[in-house]
Parts: sequence; C-alpha cells; structure tokens
Amino acid sequence: MVITYYGLSCFKVSSGDFTLAFDPPSRKSALKSPRFQADVVFISHDHDNHSGYDVISEKDGKAPLKLEGPGEYETRGISMEGIPSWHDADTGKKHGANTIYTAEFETIRLCHFGDFGEKELRTETQEAIGAVDILFLPVGGDTVMDAETAAQIAARLEPRIIIPMHYDKPALDAFLKELGAEGAADDKLTIKKKDMADDKTEVRVLKPSIS
Repeated sequence: MVITYYGLSCFKVSSGDFTLAFDPPSRKSALKSPRFQADVVFISHDHDNHSGYDVISEKDGKAPLKLEGPGEYETRGISMEGIPSWHDADTGKKHGANTIYTAEFETIRLCHFGDFGEKELRTETQEAIGAVDILFLPVGGDTVMDAETAAQIAARLEPRIIIPMHYDKPALDAFLKELGAEGAADDKLTIKKKDMADDKTEVRVLKPSIS
C-alpha cells in the first residue's frame, strides 16, 4: 500500500491497480486540485476544499464510485462505511455534517476522519469505527478539533499508525507534543500489514505532494 498526501485532508491510497481518493479539493477551491485516477472517491462533506469528485479521472473508461455520506458500500471486494458525525462541537449548527470513513483495504483497516469537529468521540461513533490500523486525523483546530482533542481520540482508538492532516505548523507541533512523537516528514508512506507494530502507535507526518 502506498499513501500520498496532497494537502489539507486529501490522500491517494493505492495498491496494485486499485486506488482510493479521500477529500480532493474541487476546481472551485483556492487549493491546488490533484490529478490522478481512482476507483473510489470519498467526500467527507460538501465544501470546495473537500468535494472535488470532478477532478479525479476515470479508469478504463469507468467513472469512480462516489461516496458522500453515511452508509455501507462495497466494490471489488473492498468494504467501506460512512459514519455520521459533526463538523463542529454544536451538532452541526456552525459547519454542518461530516462523514468519517472506514475501508478494509489490503487487510489494512483505514479510517479517515474528514473535518471532524466534535469535542470528543461519542461511544456509538467509536463502536462504529472499530479497530483501526491507519488513522487519518485532522489536528488543525478552528473548523476542526484541536490538537488536544485529536490526541485524546487517538488514544481511545489505538491505531497502529496516525497520519495527521488539516493542520498548520503550530497545530501539528502541538499534536506531536501531546503524543510525545517526532515531527520528521516523509514524501509518502509505503506500508504492509506485517510492517506495523502491534504494541505501539506510530505517527507518520507526510509532506504534501502539491501546495
């Protein structure tokens, strides 16, 4: 599995000829939109910085599957689920709804938190998420949860790997300090299930491939 970061909350996750795209910025966004092919596009919420289904290219003449809300999905043997949550700490009154996504991919369970903004992780949300191998977690504060809340959620989910997203440097530094983790950044992450530690959580900071 190869994970590439495109900034904010956008990732490409690939294995062989199968690719997932999470939260690509649209052409209307002030952010640069990525250009790659994917089989599935996950949209956490309807915002120009996260809803760029149209920028992801079709593969073999087939448009990618679009996921944009809660529910259970499956394609080519890949199981996926959208879990309802809020974009703010006031049950969506400020910024609306957000969808957390999980995906079973290459025997690795991924969880992308989108623009989660609640003050804590509700029990029913944690139960729906279940075990996590790789956690894509927003740590930027303001329109999403802050570093302290992100660290508390990470401790509850106990993933094998955390990949921070939706951050500026002060927020990232604060999150790393909360976890006592290092801040060295990688261009991309290439990982197999057997390479993951069973007894600890590792933080992997990825450099945006476009900015």
